[in-house]
Amino acid sequence: MARGELMKKLLASYGRDDEFRAVAEQIIVEEEKKNNKVLARTLRKSLENGPSPSRPKPMRSLAPLIPFPDAAKDFVERVEPTHTTKDVVLSASNTRVFIGLLKEFRRAEDIRRKGLPVRSKLLFCGPPGCGKTISAEVFAAELGLPMFAVKLDQLISSYLGETASNLRKIFDFARKQPCVLFLDEFDALARSRDDSSEHNELRRVVNSLLLFIDRLRPQGFLIAATNLDHALDSAIWRRFDEVIWFDKPDEQLIARYLRTKFRNVATAFDVATKAGELIGFSYAEIERVCVQAIKSTVIEKRKDVRERDFNAAILDEQRRRAGRSRLTTQS
Repeated sequence: MARGELMKKLLASYGRDDEFRAVAEQIIVEEEKKNNKVLARTLRKSLENGPSPSRPKPMRSLAPLIPFPDAAKDFVERVEPTHTTKDVVLSASNTRVFIGLLKEFRRAEDIRRKGLPVRSKLLFCGPPGCGKTISAEVFAAELGLPMFAVKLDQLISSYLGETASNLRKIFDFARKQPCVLFLDEFDALARSRDDSSEHNELRRVVNSLLLFIDRLRPQGFLIAATNLDHALDSAIWRRFDEVIWFDKPDEQLIARYLRTKFRNVATAFDVATKAGELIGFSYAEIERVCVQAIKSTVIEKRKDVRERDFNAAILDEQRRRAGRSRLTTQS
């Protein structure tokens, strides 16, 4: 876009923070393309350090937002970040992978100039409640990219042939918009074509999906997540640059997570000593235990969480788990 048009858009968006920052980012990108690196760097620093009255300062500089396309608006929605790196406890191996991906993204142009590929298509696997969605959100925030979640219920159409067409629209969107496109419950789309119970239409959807992922060269990241990795089509795996496994936390990770959850809460005991009693729990289940224990202090008008509060919350979660297991057995 011509500089004059960008300047008019910038002035017109004054007072509307999101639009103003998006247009400012476009101007910076244009200067970078012209190799005006000093000017671009100065502008970016001013943008990042400048005041933002309508919302808190973002963790990283924002990617430019293109006009939201009508073709994709029914199938993707913007996810505003509500978590930070302090809310995520990852294994050492997963931490190393994410740090590597962040560094690679920030040096993407240098890597491409060497004729090397940049990892941009990620598959998250693991049981429910073990951090896949939160990790995608925090990862997007650390990258400085907007996150868009695919609305799977609207994407999968009851009309033959429309699901593949809808898929094309979201992949076209990901190709144009620098973002993290998050596709949860990926197994609903990428189920094995060898499954005799599946309709021929789903097999055609998987064929289209494989083609779209192959052709996609996102300016950000495609992240697909599944709890049912065993149900994925065998051809799916090689389409992703990286597969990250999210397992239930061990005792050491649980202890770290408990310290994180109680970092701003007074306790009458060392919460980390309860980690051994939570082995086999997911992060989502452990969070419920923590929240319930903290609520007890509010209900009883106390200033600190006591061990009996935590023990009662564990019993409640165990009761909930037992009921869920009974339903699974009956089904």
